[in-house]
Amino acid sequence: MRKILIPILSILTLLVSIKTLNKNIKPVDTKMSTNLDDKKYQTVKVTTYTIDPKQTDDTPLITASGFNLHPVNPKKHRIVAVSRDIKRKLKFGDKIYLSGTGSYDGVYYVHDLMNKRFKNRIDILINPKDKPTMFKSAKIYIL
Repeated sequence: MRKILIPILSILTLLVSIKTLNKNIKPVDTKMSTNLDDKKYQTVKVTTYTIDPKQTDDTPLITASGFNLHPVNPKKHRIVAVSRDIKRKLKFGDKIYLSGTGSYDGVYYVHDLMNKRFKNRIDILINPKDKPTMFKSAKIYIL
């Protein structure tokens, strides 16, 4: 009887621990729930890019920060590449909110860096089959 009770108690303890942990985990809010009116923003040009080696370096599945991308659905990570002038204000892993980009509006993470020829620009990582897009004027908020 004791041999059966100990594993059952261990499993119950584990289930209670998992339930407690799940209460503390909040889903990533891809749309902004806080008020942006009091935050400073910067107007930038926004483009999109994919993991195509023609648009990246020779390691398209690894960002400049060392983040490993999903080969089929890299868009799920919500990653942006930033131009070097913007990167001076941010560090890898920082969260930003993009506005003025239609269906691309939302929270993104800075994990990639653009070529030094680009200024005041952000590149949104999209899936290989998605249509490339450009927005001449969008707002970024540093969260």
